[in-house]
Amino acid sequence: MWTVIKFDKKRLSSLKEDFYKKFGENYKIYIPKICLKNYKNNKIIRKEINLLGDYLFCYHNSFDDTANINKLNNLRGLKYCLSGFKDSQHEIEDFINKCKSSEDKNGFLSNNFFDLKINKKYKFISGPFTNQIFKIIELQKNKINILMGNIKSTVIKKDFLFQPI
Repeated sequence: MWTVIKFDKKRLSSLKEDFYKKFGENYKIYIPKICLKNYKNNKIIRKEINLLGDYLFCYHNSFDDTANINKLNNLRGLKYCLSGFKDSQHEIEDFINKCKSSEDKNGFLSNNFFDLKINKKYKFISGPFTNQIFKIIELQKNKINILMGNIKSTVIKKDFLFQPI
């Protein structure tokens, strides 16, 4: 059963150690990540960002028992577990499967993760156009025709990350 955990980013390694001590090797931890590439002083700077901030998904067969959930509260690096995860198992699994299906070879989420819509505004979060707002005019398989101000341009989907506004 999957649970959603808020963790201390500085103590993630100790949290994983405590999981191993309490539950053995049968647990899974999943943290969806995005790799941002920004240009600064003619250099590409790569930055790894957790999509969910300081939340992660953890799977173990024994999480359906509340006694095992109470064991989690004593782990180092754990702030708390979200309640209500038992009722949302189907949605959690769908989200994790969507994330895993849109990961690239390095394990980072690609633009396939985001649902793009025509005539909606987006903001670049990577590349030379970082923080620039644009509007999608046309969607193609690998390219997007955009409008930035009065300038029309074509962008390759996989080269840039952007988010809806």
